[in-house]
Amino acid sequence: MVRCGAAVLRKYGNFIDNLRVYVRGGTGGMGYPRLGGEGGRGGDVWFVAQERTTLKSIKHRYPQKRFIAGTGANSSVKALKGEKGKDCEVHVPVGISVLCDDGMQIGELNAAGERFLAARGGLGGSLVTNFLPCKGQRRIVHLDLKLIADVGLVGFPNAGKSSLLSKISHAKPEIANYAFTTVQPELGKIMYADYKQISVADLPGLIEGAHANKGRGHKFLKHVERTKQLLLVVDISGFQLSIKTQFRTAFETILLLTKELELYKEELLTKPALLAINKMDLPCAKDNLNELMKQLQNPQDFLHLLQEEMIPANTLEFKDIIPLSTYTGEGIEELKARIRKCIDEEAEQENEEYRRKKLLLLQTSEEQMNRN
Repeated sequence: MVRCGAAVLRKYGNFIDNLRVYVRGGTGGMGYPRLGGEGGRGGDVWFVAQERTTLKSIKHRYPQKRFIAGTGANSSVKALKGEKGKDCEVHVPVGISVLCDDGMQIGELNAAGERFLAARGGLGGSLVTNFLPCKGQRRIVHLDLKLIADVGLVGFPNAGKSSLLSKISHAKPEIANYAFTTVQPELGKIMYADYKQISVADLPGLIEGAHANKGRGHKFLKHVERTKQLLLVVDISGFQLSIKTQFRTAFETILLLTKELELYKEELLTKPALLAINKMDLPCAKDNLNELMKQLQNPQDFLHLLQEEMIPANTLEFKDIIPLSTYTGEGIEELKARIRKCIDEEAEQENEEYRRKKLLLLQTSEEQMNRN
């Protein structure tokens, strides 16, 4: 049973990544004092992860956002034990974190079919409750979505992330020659000849101070958390947000992006990372690339030229550095191959670790059996 009430949501563009909803378990059924009958338990409210479901679709389907499970059946002469009330199942996107109203995480759903008990139904009336039913659990929870993708594109505005996504996948993001073209995350899939698919998330451009939520940085950075690897996209000619902000070289841009990731969540720097150096079709691009490669090979020799607050405590170790041009197509196929190689290597490492754990578990079991 679904009823309606107030809802609060946050969104940018047409993309919704946080929804506040009310959930209530069903009330238990009445007991039957004369014959000691027990009322049915109230139904439960469940969140169930499902592919191709969005918070936006939940908003449109249930505009009031109140989810209430069914009431348990009363005990009667014909049925001393009342039936349980009907459960309320709410389909939510994969990648949802469930938060209390105070911000504490109480659950998450990272794979299709996973379930989370959002509100438990109340007990039916019985001898313990003087045959009076109990009300179900009720609370307000937040559904917080973090995109799950194999690769997350990270960069400052106008670095060419949207153009790159359109070149390597079938996604059609908005592309223009001004900053902040991407105002909502875009998902695309790289298709390979052997039918392998790798998902790529284009995140809106960060700005300096994103870790402190400047420019809605937290909205964008949180989607990096569940990507398997990072792909930093940098303009070889440098970046300047506006005439009021300082110009940053490509080397400074890489350090600033690393610093923003580090300040938001240090664990992000442990993810495998690739570096795409874009706009190699521009004049002086090759000279700038040679200078950048020198700086990246020995970054410590150039840190004294930067402001102290720009320098990250740890630097990203790039598995590959790929110069490219989304305008001419130079380097695009090489990038796709490097992404595939990196993803396959990580998968093999995970499989090897899983095999070692299974072998260790078998050895431990055999040792215990031998002792017995």
